[in-house]
Amino acid sequence: MQENPTLSPKSLQIVEKILSKNDKKAQQMREVYAHDHLYVINLMSSPGSGKTTLLEHFATIKTIGEESFSFAVIEGDLQTNRDAARLESKGIAAHQILTGAACHLEASMIESAYNALKARDALNVEYLFIENVGNLVCPASYDLGADLNIVLLSSTEGDDKVLKYPTMFLCADAVVISKSDVCEVFDFKIAKVQEDLARLKPNVPLFCTSNKDCASIENLAQFIVDCKKGGYHSSHSFS
Repeated sequence: MQENPTLSPKSLQIVEKILSKNDKKAQQMREVYAHDHLYVINLMSSPGSGKTTLLEHFATIKTIGEESFSFAVIEGDLQTNRDAARLESKGIAAHQILTGAACHLEASMIESAYNALKARDALNVEYLFIENVGNLVCPASYDLGADLNIVLLSSTEGDDKVLKYPTMFLCADAVVISKSDVCEVFDFKIAKVQEDLARLKPNVPLFCTSNKDCASIENLAQFIVDCKKGGYHSSHSFS
């Protein structure tokens, strides 16, 4: 963990103990996912970037080539089950985690939600998406044992976020520019994001998606399927 001048030595020890406990649970969950033959994707972003909307569009994709694209979802929000309800209305099994004041999900929370989905016989699918709490800071410190970490950046947020929030984008196995159809409206420069990613994390895949462009959604789904078929597992260390 990097030194933080705002933390006392005692506070730092407490934080390190919490993260160590989370890392152990994340490793346990990683083994559970593998045992159950589930490929797990952790979606992270600011609030309102379009994570739930992306999953709603994914729900319309039944197969990619000859590969099933069936999935369930664990939703993380401070309050309300609205996102889970939206997905359930699309026929997707979803479990809502309410974190209260916590700005991130932890591996122990995922374990409880996972077991709840399993009790519903809802994990007879190929993929499990974890929609993390909307936040570009805290989720970057908590390993959830996912195979793939995807960070969304909406064109409405501005194109300067990569270097402002480097810890989050260092997590990314892929970055998605969502709402790309309105880039011009918000003077969002895709080239700026590419340049910043090249400085921070070269060669990370970058996708542009739009709800008005089904092919862009399918292209991202194809990437996820290819990662699973290729046996890709994120090597990022959250500690």
